[in-house]
Amino acid sequence: MPEIGGNTAPGFEGVREAFAANLAGGQEVGAAVGVYLHGRKVVDLWGGIADPETGRRWEHDTLQVVYSTTKGVTAACAHLLAQRGELDLDAPVADYWPEFAANGKDRIPVRWLLTHQAGLPVIDHPVTPAEAIAWAPMVTALAAQRPSWEPGTEHGYHGLTYGWLVGEVVRRVSGRSLGTFLTEEIAAPLGLDLWIGLPEAERHRVSRIIAAVPDVEALAGIDLDALPGPAREVMAAYADPTSLTVRSMTVVTPPLDHNDPDEQSAEMPSTNGICTARALARFYAALIGEVDGHRILAPDTLAAATAEQVGGIDRILRVPVRIGTGFGLPTPDAFWYSPTAFGFPGLGGSLGFADPATGLAFGYVMNHLQEGVPDHRAANLLDAVRDAMKAQAR
Repeated sequence: MPEIGGNTAPGFEGVREAFAANLAGGQEVGAAVGVYLHGRKVVDLWGGIADPETGRRWEHDTLQVVYSTTKGVTAACAHLLAQRGELDLDAPVADYWPEFAANGKDRIPVRWLLTHQAGLPVIDHPVTPAEAIAWAPMVTALAAQRPSWEPGTEHGYHGLTYGWLVGEVVRRVSGRSLGTFLTEEIAAPLGLDLWIGLPEAERHRVSRIIAAVPDVEALAGIDLDALPGPAREVMAAYADPTSLTVRSMTVVTPPLDHNDPDEQSAEMPSTNGICTARALARFYAALIGEVDGHRILAPDTLAAATAEQVGGIDRILRVPVRIGTGFGLPTPDAFWYSPTAFGFPGLGGSLGFADPATGLAFGYVMNHLQEGVPDHRAANLLDAVRDAMKAQAR
């Protein structure tokens, strides 16, 4: 049996068993899971290896980069400003960021940045990692960029650009960078180990990302014509270097490396949130209810933020999606689906979400990225959580 740290509330022992099975089965290298139920922590587990290069074990305070799971945190910052009356989501972005009006973008509302409808998933002249870290070159490029489609007519995942777009609005409105706003207004009051822009003093706690290794020969051998229509369209988009799909992934060239301490210290609010699973679950718990006297968003603000704004085939991802105002909404085939669930998954497997109907808040982080293969790790854990909830409801 793998060595596992942490604890579970009575009745949730099955989550420990599922977590141990993930580790024992070789699906994990290092990982952690946190669960809150109606504002009370019921699962807090960790185990495995944080850094295979040194053998450093995963501890209670190990931090992990969570890629796009960051986007839900970024959205909460914007909604907190809107709740306070400082930001109007339906006002033009240019009201807060005048330079953004260039190239016909003067009437794009803030809301469309959050719902991936602005038509800005790519930039004509990709920036370098150093320029991305510096912030200003990216927001200058986005302000000058012409949309790739008529804004508001389609939705397409702004995988990288979302963070700079929303983050610059937060900066213009609050006078603080998004990472500073997050720390001061959300993380510190709740005692969260959660950052966008990691302090240097915390670097030693970060787990090393283990990237997925693509099977190049298998990919090259795929016969696109033999695939079903929807799958063929997806693969064709990823195989075409001129497609918006590929260009959206090359906004920063060469690609970002989130093991780089300089990138971890920078603010890239689409992808480089760093946290514990415990903090991620507590963050979502404080979105849907009160946790130790603190709640992030009022119920009416949350309801508006998580109401579906657009849905259907995504222009970039080429698959069906459901989008709230900055929060992802699971499609019915997603393992974390419920009609009222909202959150955001991240590259390789991380997930943070909540379901206000059941009071569930869930955070899962790991260092072994999995892509292109069935990934059941978080699903196994969530199944065990749901089984425990059902047993308690009997």
